Amino acid sequence: MSAWTLSSEEWTAIELSLRVALVATLASLPFGLLTAYLLARGRFWGKSLLNGLVHLPLILPPVVTGYILLILFGRRGPIGAFLDQTLGIILSFRWTGAALACAVMGFPLMVRSIRLSIEAVDAKLEEAAGTLGASPALVFLTVTLPLILPGVIAGMILALAKAMGEFGATITFVSNIPGETQTLSAAIYTFTQVPGGDAGALRLTLIAIALSMAALLASEWLARLVAKRVQP
Repeated sequence: MSAWTLSSEEWTAIELSLRVALVATLASLPFGLLTAYLLARGRFWGKSLLNGLVHLPLILPPVVTGYILLILFGRRGPIGAFLDQTLGIILSFRWTGAALACAVMGFPLMVRSIRLSIEAVDAKLEEAAGTLGASPALVFLTVTLPLILPGVIAGMILALAKAMGEFGATITFVSNIPGETQTLSAAIYTFTQVPGGDAGALRLTLIAIALSMAALLASEWLARLVAKRVQP
């Protein structure tokens, strides 16, 4: 095999990373929108606590976050046992668990980007729509959301990029199982741990760089496109 030819295991790791990152980003988006709106517009007790919890994964070592997920969502954990016994959903040591870990790690970046966009929107526009009889949900969908779309896209791309590169929390929660939980980052780590694995690590590193650059360029293009459409 050529030094630049990807093996089937490497293709599987790339495909799994893309699937995990997309699922993590799309699944966390509704929660990210809700949380960002609460932090930007809400007035309630515990707001600072909620803000701290949201950003905690950025401060904690990723391994600690992964261990907390393992305690909570493992098959013997309170949430994991409930999901297993009632819905038959198992997250630990599955690719779905990797998606959960990536979603948790990328969530603060998504929320922060969306929150800043919401805070930049003139609240008087929302109040005007409310005085015309629109419900809060309708005001958000018809007034706020179109104006914050560039920020939403930026937050999604940041979360996606974080998910693509996540390693510590993922490997702690779901291990490094080829074909099941071995993402691109885990595959690179595996290559660095075996003799003669430098070529494989370099191949996957270049692919990771290319995917990250493509995501950033796509986010810039989409943000500009949406900004042009929402401008009066």
